[in-house]
Amino acid sequence: MTDTEQKQFNHYGDFVVSTTSEESLSTVALIDRLMELDIHTPVEFSQLLTASIGMQAESGEFSEVIKKIIFQGKEFNEQERFHLMRELGDVLWYWVQGCKALGYTPQQVMEENIKKLESRYPNGFEVMRSEIRKEGDI
Repeated sequence: MTDTEQKQFNHYGDFVVSTTSEESLSTVALIDRLMELDIHTPVEFSQLLTASIGMQAESGEFSEVIKKIIFQGKEFNEQERFHLMRELGDVLWYWVQGCKALGYTPQQVMEENIKKLESRYPNGFEVMRSEIRKEGDI
């Protein structure tokens, strides 16, 4: 790395730190925030964090199998189909962790998702409705 590149990197690194929360930069601040949340909310944030990180990791593993089949010429056979099912099971495991942490049943989450999507797409999927949503449609 040249001196100029090093200076640019250091400048950007300083910018990154200046736009990052204290809880992201300090384990002590993170622990303090988790303790504050633990005292003031009924949500188990350690379980919620497990769910969040786990769903991301397992969906990445699911995507990795598909990537290899589509882009790297790996054969799609019954073994890979089964592998994908197992990865979906891992996603499901972490998804249920999220449901439990928030105090919802999987059924409640699915029903709310149906309501949301029926409202968004009353006539079936439409690209415009996927890109331009009504206020409050999250």
